[in-house]
Amino acid sequence: MAYILCIETSTTNCSVALANDKEVIGLKEDYDSTYSHAERLHNFIDKIIKEAGLTPKDLSAVSVSKGPGSYTGLRIGVSAAKGLCYALDIPLIAVPTLHALALQVSQEKDSYIVPMLDARRMEVYSAVFSNTYEEIRKTEAEILTDTSFETYLREKKVYFIGNGVEKFSAICNDTNAVFVQNKLPSANEMAMLSYPKFLKKDFEDVSYLDPYYLKDFVTG
Repeated sequence: MAYILCIETSTTNCSVALANDKEVIGLKEDYDSTYSHAERLHNFIDKIIKEAGLTPKDLSAVSVSKGPGSYTGLRIGVSAAKGLCYALDIPLIAVPTLHALALQVSQEKDSYIVPMLDARRMEVYSAVFSNTYEEIRKTEAEILTDTSFETYLREKKVYFIGNGVEKFSAICNDTNAVFVQNKLPSANEMAMLSYPKFLKKDFEDVSYLDPYYLKDFVTG
C-alpha cells in the first residue's frame, strides 16, 4: 500500500489528490479563472491528509505535475513537492502534465487525443496520444494555424482538450475535430501515472528537479 500525494498547479486549477496506490481517495481543487496556488495549495494538502485520517508521515511519495504550463504555477507546485519530500525523506515523482490531461478523454474507438495548454497569443503547448494514451508525438510549443494537426485529422477523429481548445476551435472547422471544452489538468488523473513510477522506483532528484517550462519566459 502506497499513499501518494499528487500536486497539479500548471494552470489556474490548484489541484491536490491523495491516492492509495492508483485509487484516488481524496481530491481538492480550485477550478477558478485566477491563480490561487499560493493561498490554497498548502491548505489543500493539509486538509486532504487530515480528512483521510493520515499524517504527513504516512505518505509514501509526492507526485508533481512537471509541466509545461504556467511558469509561476509550476514553480509553486514543484517547490511545495520538493519541500515535502525533503522534510519527510520520501521519493519525488514527476508526471508530464499533458499526459495526465489526456487521461481525461475516454474513447473506445480508434482516435487521437491532443491535450493543449495555452501559451501566449496563438501559441499552445501540445502533444499527441493514441486513445490508449501512448505518446505519438512529443510535447511541443507551436503556433496554431487552420492547418495545425491536419495529418492526424485526415486519419481519424481527434479529441482536443485543455485551455488551448478555445483558440484552436475558433480556426479549425475539420469534421474530425472534437473539442472537449472547459477542462484543465487535474491531480485526479495523476495517480494512474504516479503509481507505476513508484513501483519502478522512477524517482526524481529532490535537489535538482526543475519544472519543464519548454521555452524561456517572455514578458508582454
